[in-house]
Amino acid sequence: MGILSVSIAVGAAAWAAITPIHAESRDVIFEIPKGTWARRMAGNKIEILPSRIRLTLGLRDILVLRNMDDVPQVFGPTLMMPGQSFRLPFAVASDYQFACTAHASGQMTVIVEPKPESAWARLGWRLRALKERDWWR
Repeated sequence: MGILSVSIAVGAAAWAAITPIHAESRDVIFEIPKGTWARRMAGNKIEILPSRIRLTLGLRDILVLRNMDDVPQVFGPTLMMPGQSFRLPFAVASDYQFACTAHASGQMTVIVEPKPESAWARLGWRLRALKERDWWR
């Protein structure tokens, strides 16, 4: 690895740590596709939603679920009819467990993290975001 490559890597890490995090949208949207219930009743093992959703207060802190399926779906205490959306904002950083009929296990965990304020926290947040998007694959 040459000096230029090392300099670029150090510069990128410094930028990621120092620069405040801004988000274009605070919504994290998940859609339950049409035919999900029918495919599951036919015995198909489908994963349409992740088992864990990670949100960040002040950046991506509103979970939006859209039921595009032909049947009602339950998320926590909410019954979503076909075509309905459900917005769930979070005000406290914590781990939340929800019953979810659209998920194969019947449960989903929403991890709400505090907004990363320190340089190290911002660097970790950005690296985790890249990993979740499989950026380097």
